[in-house]
Amino acid sequence: MIMSIINTKVLPFNATAYQNGETVEVSEADLLGKWSIVFFYPADFTFVCPTELGDLADHYAQLQEMGVEVYSVSTDTHFTHKAWHDTSETIGKITYPMIGDPTGAITRNFDVMIEEEGLALRGTFVINPEGEIKVAEIHDLGIGRSAVELVRKVQAAQHIAANPGEVCPAAWTPGADTLAPSLDLVGKI
Repeated sequence: MIMSIINTKVLPFNATAYQNGETVEVSEADLLGKWSIVFFYPADFTFVCPTELGDLADHYAQLQEMGVEVYSVSTDTHFTHKAWHDTSETIGKITYPMIGDPTGAITRNFDVMIEEEGLALRGTFVINPEGEIKVAEIHDLGIGRSAVELVRKVQAAQHIAANPGEVCPAAWTPGADTLAPSLDLVGKI
């Protein structure tokens, strides 16, 4: 039986990340008290990964203005992240923490490990300030993700957290109408 990860708490972890020329220690406790994105990708020095990570870097300031921290994760080491950061113009613009998960513990915690390859699937998780997973999206390796759509999903998650009883319809953006589920609404959409 497959269990959903939605509304579950992030499992404990400890890891080393590369960020802004330094190594930093990161744990599940760092995700508490703010919105977070945990963004898994297969490997450094590859092809689709830098396009996704660069796209996310281009939207990082906007996410930070929204009170969101971003953590990218691969099964590479933080040393490999540094080498990639130092040699790739696209990766060089990243200022969010790049977590190394060489044991695969975090990757397995989020159920995105490809065991026979030792790599992560493309998994994106939005976590609320209480440490609960509110959005989970997993892609096959050849399908890149869009930071614009991720920002929209975070905005929707933040909106419904701040407005109990409301739900965000498809393609909702801030300022658009939401829905208030009720018997009066049944069959009218």
